[in-house]
Amino acid sequence: MIFQENSIEGKKRRGCIEVVVGSMFSGKTEELIRRLKRAKFAKQRVEIFKPQLDTRYSQAEVVSHDSNSIHSTPVESSGNIFLLSSDVDVIGIDEAQFFDMGLVGVCDKLANQGVRVIVAGLDMDFRGEPFGPIPQLMACAEHVTKVHAICVKCGDLAQYTHRKSESEKLVLLGEMDIYEPLCRTCYNKETKKKKKA
Repeated sequence: MIFQENSIEGKKRRGCIEVVVGSMFSGKTEELIRRLKRAKFAKQRVEIFKPQLDTRYSQAEVVSHDSNSIHSTPVESSGNIFLLSSDVDVIGIDEAQFFDMGLVGVCDKLANQGVRVIVAGLDMDFRGEPFGPIPQLMACAEHVTKVHAICVKCGDLAQYTHRKSESEKLVLLGEMDIYEPLCRTCYNKETKKKKKA
């Protein structure tokens, strides 16, 4: 592992990758914002990125469903993150599932340079399949946190994002109008209903 001089009192720092995953409405972005604000409070240099296509709440901010927000830089591809990440201690990346597979290498390089990289995203798409670069990021991360929503049908812990619309597009931006968090049992019931229809 490569060690770099840290900006805080000349201490050595170790880079690492932290991944926060779960279904929609599980608090992933809330947790990302909490960690980044804590790093800022500790006077660490923080940079936050999100995919350019995520314009649901704001063009230039990462915003949680609870309306907590933090300024971010929207980027088109993972390569832009590396180019814009000089001289920082902590990097946050929201909605990581929408990035290209190059994100894994970018996060790895940054961590090897002594940067703490915190990534948040959906681990599964609406079909219940692994989503984008998230599985590989989970595999190479030092820390993985899986957060859960509450199933809107039965109240159990929810780990699936059910799409209520008929669209089969992989990327379809939306909120509670299009998506709902479901537990395994309720998700399977809803999937069977759609197949019968």
